[in-house]
This record gives sequence, structure tokens and C-alpha cells, in this order.
Amino acid sequence: MMELEPELLWVDAKAIADDVVFSCMHQHLSDIEVKVLQASWQEKTYDDMAKSYGYSTEYLNKDVGNKLWKKLSIAIGERVTKKNFKEALRRCRNSHSQPGNGPEIALDLPFPEGAVALDSPLYIERAGVESLCYETVLKPGALIRIKAPKLMGKTSLLTRLLSYAASHHCQVVYLDLSSVDRVILTDLDKFLRWLCLIVGRQLKLENQLHQYWDTDILGSNDNCTAYFEEYLLPAIGGVLVLGFDQVDRLFPYAEIVEDFLGLLRSWHEKGKISDIWQRSRLVIAHSTEVYIPLDINQSPFNAGIPVELSEFNPHQVQELAHRHHLDWQEQQRSQLMQMVGGHPYLVRLAMYAVSVGNTTLPQLLQEASTEVGIFSHHLRRYLETLQQAPDLAQMFKQVVLSVEPVELNSMQIYQLHSMGLVKRLNNHVVPRCNVYREYFSRVLT
Repeated sequence: MMELEPELLWVDAKAIADDVVFSCMHQHLSDIEVKVLQASWQEKTYDDMAKSYGYSTEYLNKDVGNKLWKKLSIAIGERVTKKNFKEALRRCRNSHSQPGNGPEIALDLPFPEGAVALDSPLYIERAGVESLCYETVLKPGALIRIKAPKLMGKTSLLTRLLSYAASHHCQVVYLDLSSVDRVILTDLDKFLRWLCLIVGRQLKLENQLHQYWDTDILGSNDNCTAYFEEYLLPAIGGVLVLGFDQVDRLFPYAEIVEDFLGLLRSWHEKGKISDIWQRSRLVIAHSTEVYIPLDINQSPFNAGIPVELSEFNPHQVQELAHRHHLDWQEQQRSQLMQMVGGHPYLVRLAMYAVSVGNTTLPQLLQEASTEVGIFSHHLRRYLETLQQAPDLAQMFKQVVLSVEPVELNSMQIYQLHSMGLVKRLNNHVVPRCNVYREYFSRVLT
């Protein structure tokens, strides 16, 4: 006779969930996470939970619930959701999972390049940043400015913000400005036509530019505004979120940048008084401020909600190590941060290399600034860029050779900071991390 599988009781499920999360992440489930888990066990909706616990439905769903299922996914080693967590915990019990047996993430670990995938357990949230963005993007006429040097996570945050908006029944459009052909960037009319066409295509709308573009009387900005106001926004009948990534690409093109940035600012201002424009949301991701002079009333960089991405703090670096299933203590985490700081890309690259067995942490640190180290390709790309700008290279050489912060002019600070090579201390700068100091003090001549 086949032996019946013992029933999984709530008390057992709670213990399994707490054990696997603690063994993987060295933290127990919080009280509110346990409440959400128990209510989900009882097949209650988030609306039911909100009425019982006195929290908003959105908070319990997006903040508590999503993080809870992500934690369990990481700890158990399979995708866990509100719908399947009972079966996942039952399988976890039946496979006799022991504390410390987390998912073998390293086996499927993607090489850290580009944005972190939406479903990746390796995305680390900054305290308060995501919640602020999620709250703001649902407000009428909102403008969010995501600012950080290269490789700090702007695109990863932007894609999550658009995904969140889409889950709240918004139409979303992602626009990577780094992909625009140069010939288009030298002509404002071509660029704004490109914008209208790409947005329409992503919204699955027919191209109607020939009906709305009046070159005899209206200027390019007016034509673009009319196309959104009279065709695109009415056609979708709901909220439209436009995510502009790599806005820095436009800064060198004086032919378009001032008019285009003024256009975005005008749309944001219209959202304060116009019903149709209250249905628009703008998200701009850029490395630093535009370096051309803009009328203060035309620049979008002094409007809306600013979001500046900082480096990971020690707690976040430690959390990322746990998610890579690296049994690192404070000493190992501190050693890595002494070399690369909390730079998100460099930290992930280091943890990837150790996780997949390509190197050890001591070897990685010893070779970090050398031509055989794991950062060599990243460092050489910067070197190639600096070699094409000898004056800038000399300024950066001065920075890496100095034991004190170095004072530079605003343009030099802008260029080095937007590249991600320095940290700003008022009008002074220092190398962003020690691996940059060690490498470039050796190779810059």
C-alpha cells in the first residue's frame, strides 16, 4: 500500500519558511511577513489582509508580499509565488532540505552586464528609493529624474519602475536614446518625428504623423506636443509612462538637446493644469547634469522628483553575497569594499567570479588592478576612452596620484563623474575606488 504523504500544517509551513530564509539570509521572517504568509495560507486576498491588519493593500502586496516571495524563491531554489508557495514548502519538506542548502544560483548565474533582469534574485533595493519611485509614478503628470554615474543601476531601476506602472494598468514605453542614429540627433524635426513614431509603435498604434505634422506654421516642439495631445494620449485612453534612458546621449547635440529638454519640462508643467497631460508620466535616467546652459524655467533637471543612486552600503553588499551563496563574514566583505567600494557593477562582477569558481577572493584582490585580473576588460575600456581625451586623462592622472582631494573645473568634474571614475566632494574629486587609483596611477603616462 502506498504510504500517504503527511499533511503540511500551518505551523510546519511557518517553521520551514523561517528556517530556509534564516539559513540563506541570516535573518528571520518579520512579523508582517509572517502575517502575510499566514493569511496567504488561509487563501485571503491582499484586500482582506489590509482590512485585518490596518495596512494599505498596495503596501502588503508590493512591498511585503513581493519581497517575501522573492526571499522564499532565493532560499528554496525555485520560483515561489502567492499561488504556489504551499506546494513549494511541501516539496522543500519532502526533499529533506537542511538549513544552509540554498539555491545553486551560481549554476545559472548570468554574467553581470547590462540591466539586472526583472525576475533576478540578485537585484538589491536601495533604502526608500524604489518605494518613492513606485509611489510617484502613479501620480498625475509626474516627472522622475534618476541620476547616477554609469554602471550604478539606472536602467535596472527604470525597467522595474516601468514594470510596476504596467502592473497598475498604465501603458509604458521604454526609450533607449543610446540607440538613436546620429543623423537623427542632428535635426530636431527628425528626432521628434522619431520619438512620435517609436512611441506609437510600442503602443501598437498606426502612424498618423502625416495628418498631424504641420511644418508650414508650427514648429517641431508644437507638432510633437500636438501629436501626443490630440492622437497618442486620447488613443490609449489611460495613463502613459515614458521612460527615457541614456539621456546623456543627447547632451553633445546642441541642435536638439535644449529644445527637447524644454519640451519635456513643458509636458510636466502641462500635467499640473491639463486633464489630458495629467495622464502622462515622465521618467528620465541620466548620468549627470546637462553641461549646456539652460533657462531655469525650461530645464527638466530642476523639476519633478530627483532620485540619485548611491553605492551599495556594507549591509547591501553582505546581502548580495548571501544571494550569491557566498559564506562571507565581515572580513571578506570589508576586503572587497576596500578595493571596489560599493560600486554595484564591480561588486557583482567580483561575486560572480568567486561564485562560479573562476577565482578566489584573495586571488581576486591580489590581481584586481592588473592585466590578468577580472576587472581588466572594464579598466581597459576606460583607458581607451581617456586616451582619446589626453587633457582629461592628465586631469584624472592628477586625481589618482594625489592623496588629497583634487580641485577641478566644473566641466572636468562633469566628464569624470559621468564616466563613473570619481566621487565628488564639493568642487573636489577623489577616485571612485582603490582599483581605479591603483590601475590608472600605473597606466596613465
